[in-house]
Amino acid sequence: MEKIIDESKQGEALVLEKKKENTRKLFIESYGCAMNFSDSEIVASILTNEGFNTTQHLEEADLVLVNTCSIRDKAEQTVRKRLEKYNAVKRDHNPKMKVGVLGCMAERLKTKFLEEEKIVDLVVGPDAYKDLPNLLAEVDEGRDAINVILSKEETYGDISPVRLNSNGVTAFVSITRGCDNMCTFCVVPFTRGRERSRNPQSIIEEVNDLWNKGYKEITLLGQNVDSYLWYGGGLKKDFAKASDMQKATSVGFSNLLELCAKDQPKMRIRFSTSNPQDLTIDVVETMAKYNNICNHIHLPVQSGSNRILKAMNRLHTREEYMELIDNIRQIIPNCAISQDMIVGFPTETENDHKDTISLMNYVKYNFGYMFTYSERPGTMAGRNMEDDVPEPVKKRRLQDIVDLQREHSEIKTKEWLNTTVEVLIEKESKKSNIQWSGRTPQNIVCVFPKEDYKIGDFVNVKVTNCTSATLIGEPIGLSENN
Repeated sequence: MEKIIDESKQGEALVLEKKKENTRKLFIESYGCAMNFSDSEIVASILTNEGFNTTQHLEEADLVLVNTCSIRDKAEQTVRKRLEKYNAVKRDHNPKMKVGVLGCMAERLKTKFLEEEKIVDLVVGPDAYKDLPNLLAEVDEGRDAINVILSKEETYGDISPVRLNSNGVTAFVSITRGCDNMCTFCVVPFTRGRERSRNPQSIIEEVNDLWNKGYKEITLLGQNVDSYLWYGGGLKKDFAKASDMQKATSVGFSNLLELCAKDQPKMRIRFSTSNPQDLTIDVVETMAKYNNICNHIHLPVQSGSNRILKAMNRLHTREEYMELIDNIRQIIPNCAISQDMIVGFPTETENDHKDTISLMNYVKYNFGYMFTYSERPGTMAGRNMEDDVPEPVKKRRLQDIVDLQREHSEIKTKEWLNTTVEVLIEKESKKSNIQWSGRTPQNIVCVFPKEDYKIGDFVNVKVTNCTSATLIGEPIGLSENN
């Protein structure tokens, strides 16, 4: 649940520039969080060097891959339906087609997919993408292939991802893999392994490369981005055993943030996802120090009830979370804060739900991602807790917090009326081909007339109107960041 699921991107088929010498065709779809879409870019990079060009036509593909998510039941059901579709195409149109599952679901359902249901030829876990050439060789020889070994070292720091379906303006840069937080509702630690961080030098090189290619904004990405810690390689949990020299020269998240901000002072820097227990004040102070670090923190809370937080094994209390919010607001008064929230977690009562409502009223989030609890096999909650909140109660509680969030979003968006905001143009507005759409540093969407501006421009916009979630304005000139 920690990772944002962008519903508009689910099932996107990735496409990149064709290489003339490549003869095989790859169809790759992604589901789930930003980490999965970022991983698909890594896979595409590896397979481009193995003779594959991407295609959007499923029927003509030699290799079909689906990059999967195990966070929510809905995502799993969608992937299962897609696998049925792939196999129908394989049976009726293209018997030589090979089908593979990548990512979190692959790790969790490896035996089911390969041996019991026999619906795939290839199963590749999130740490095994570099093994794809070997696995494909096995498949080409007519054997099923599997590698779901979780690595203590793999960070893909030496692979420059192909930016697929990109607007050429914004890009994700993965800085950590895995997660050490054993939240009872979450399957990520079991599917992505223990936490380890990329060499900061490789991150800076990727950021600089993106700038040289014309990108204007990056998002530093990790399951738990604030706990980034580089001390020469190895798992974060083993840092206690590091030498004095390793500890003295280690790089934490605030250091990395500063390195990126200094190296590319005109590039916007974002990060996601934060965890309340790991977001230290030095990170917030670094954000305040550099204008190019965007004033937006995605800070999942999951529940406003201490009893439920404890049952979720969240390592923060309601009071600690509220104190963190106070500190953020004091250091960066115009910082946007967004949330993830789960309703209907096992044993949740009406009083627990009221605690969540009161926390939301205290914080007044700019926006949020809200879900009803769905039991995930393999998680601690799935193994040890009964999913005992009735579905109608879950739905009603979800509606309560969705309605409240809509109210708060409108209040927070209206605060920008009659102010001037900087907008990075990303694309044409969905609703009008005579308007541009982009985001402010606070991650609020803003639309305005195109005039002579172009995608990738930083534009100062006077906000004249708004909806509950979108700013509407008039451009008044390029900002100093161009």
